[in-house]
Amino acid sequence: MTDKVEILARNMDVTERIQTYISKKMAKLDHYLKGIEEARVELSYVKSARSASHRQVAQITVRGKRFILRAEERADDVFTAFDAALDKMQRQVARYKGKHYRGRGDGRSAAEAVEPAIEEEMEEKPAVVRRKRFAVSPMNEAEAIEQMKLLGHDNFFIFYNAGTDAINVLYRRRDGAYGLIEPYLG
Repeated sequence: MTDKVEILARNMDVTERIQTYISKKMAKLDHYLKGIEEARVELSYVKSARSASHRQVAQITVRGKRFILRAEERADDVFTAFDAALDKMQRQVARYKGKHYRGRGDGRSAAEAVEPAIEEEMEEKPAVVRRKRFAVSPMNEAEAIEQMKLLGHDNFFIFYNAGTDAINVLYRRRDGAYGLIEPYLG
């Protein structure tokens, strides 16, 4: 694991007590999952939250060579929010390790093994209101489906396909199966 956990704060100050607490707890993640290259904790105070119990937000992102795991929780106390997010992260690590090391073993393809999920309707907005940048690592389609589930992305997942040496988009179809978009220069 990286020697230092990156702690970012929005609309709040990170005290020495918070920083020590988070660093101590995050160091234990390395026992559960080897190969963690980057660990980031984002803490924020949302003044306009509907409920006082949702004002403190803790988001944990852990990156490795072949995986990205993220967990977010809200609470009325920053320590409670962080602990809940860390518990969620540990469950995701256990799920990732179980799938990564055991596999399905029943001979079915990844598309057959996925159960259909309820798709939420998204409202269209004409302007770009948020931009994200992220590093992509080479993976195959099965690993991309696994990452899509681990991250909780229900609609789509962008990844670098090691088999075709190109950026691909994996998406969930209405029937619960997966589709793959393979762009090319025309």
